[in-house]
Amino acid sequence: MSRAKEAHARFRAFSQEQVDRIVKSIAEAAYKEAASLARLAVEETGIGVVEHKKLKNELGSMGVYESIKDEKTVGIIRKNSKDKIVEIAYPFGVIAAICPTTNPTSTAIFKTLIALKAQNAIVASPHPSAVTCTIAALKICHDAAVEAGAPEGLIGWIPQPSIETTLQLMKHRDVSLILATGGGALVKAAYSSGKPAYGVGPGNGPVYLEKTANVKQAVKLIVDSKTFDNGTLCSSEQAMVVHRNIKEMTIRELLHNGGYMLNPAEKARVESVISPTKGKLNPAIVGRSADAIAEMAGIHVPAGTRLLVAEEDRVGKDVPFSIEKLAPILPLYTANSEEEAKQICIQLLNLGGRGHSCSIHTSDEEASYRFGLDMPVSRILVNTLASIGAAGATTGLRPSLTLGCGSYGGNISSDNITAHHLYNIKRIAHGIREVAIPVPQQAHRGRTEQADSNDVEKLVRQVLKEVEKTAHSWNPADVSKIVENMVGQILTKQ
Repeated sequence: MSRAKEAHARFRAFSQEQVDRIVKSIAEAAYKEAASLARLAVEETGIGVVEHKKLKNELGSMGVYESIKDEKTVGIIRKNSKDKIVEIAYPFGVIAAICPTTNPTSTAIFKTLIALKAQNAIVASPHPSAVTCTIAALKICHDAAVEAGAPEGLIGWIPQPSIETTLQLMKHRDVSLILATGGGALVKAAYSSGKPAYGVGPGNGPVYLEKTANVKQAVKLIVDSKTFDNGTLCSSEQAMVVHRNIKEMTIRELLHNGGYMLNPAEKARVESVISPTKGKLNPAIVGRSADAIAEMAGIHVPAGTRLLVAEEDRVGKDVPFSIEKLAPILPLYTANSEEEAKQICIQLLNLGGRGHSCSIHTSDEEASYRFGLDMPVSRILVNTLASIGAAGATTGLRPSLTLGCGSYGGNISSDNITAHHLYNIKRIAHGIREVAIPVPQQAHRGRTEQADSNDVEKLVRQVLKEVEKTAHSWNPADVSKIVENMVGQILTKQ
């Protein structure tokens, strides 16, 4: 933290051109090592698929870079000539970045890029199960940054992380902002640290196959998405809700794409593996392949099985197939109508995925609008892979590996978090309109009383002056006449 704070003090003096050169250097270096970092992550954690982690590393490096490279983040960033407002960016300072075990290298690269683009320093806390690969990614970023002119220490990390050191990092006096990606307890700790924080909630996003869906295309996309990196992305489909009119066709396509339909006995065995303790996901299945999970459950599946599927009709913490499963496992719910489908989806989201994401496959654009309006989520993906579509790989959303859940999920933002969330803006505002300020009634009375007093004094002076002129012959009647004349003049003026 000390090195990061010192480096940031120097970095604040860098120009936009210098910052951009450093960010580009980091992105290119990380992209070049995307495959080696993917292999290292899978070897260390035992989670996911090398080829898919490589894609995530590429998205987190050059994909993110392409989306932020032209953004102004240093000094004057905008001028509004109409309203005469000038906006000036200034960084938060040192950012604490918490990295998960499911996406360790891609998250580290992504957070480094957006932090430095916004002219911050960053100190990362790797997940204890992914220390080696996360630090390897951070070292690549650090060395590339220094080579491009960044001060040493601008990118830092905890070499031996633990829950205690992570909590200390988040509460450190020199931390100005926290980027927290991890479990619910970690995100709550970030929010309770007393620091500004971007945290993300869990995902339990369903996918709805509406009756007009292109079933063949939809099922292929869903299977590809749910099995991407063995289901480690929390934006991936966690349950299928299918309109009854297309249910049989959907099951047929699932089998055609490597899905395996569990019978009741097999389903019960997989349930015990998903959640040995009711309501809690078994971490041993996270990021594992379908056949590995089947083996854990003691069931035999055909070669080439990619996805374990079971019909389900209940939702609850005591229903293992209905909770978030970061693995290639899907429940299949049948809906008799659009309204019933929406209610099932809402129940699943309320169980643990409010605010995150969900998806729909349909040929009816109005159906996607109706669905989107009713879902308590921040992203609705239409006819695409939810897992990477939510992260911006197949959609026009900003590429990001930190997906805000908004007020639905107790987050400050519903955005895909990126560079513009990591700097503040001060504004120079010129006066552009005149405003008449009314005089308070009490002040008006005070001025009137003062005016009356002045008039009386003036009257006395004038009377004395007239008396002095005729002092040899004045009498009370003459004085009275003079006073009456003067008072009349004053009343006439008022």
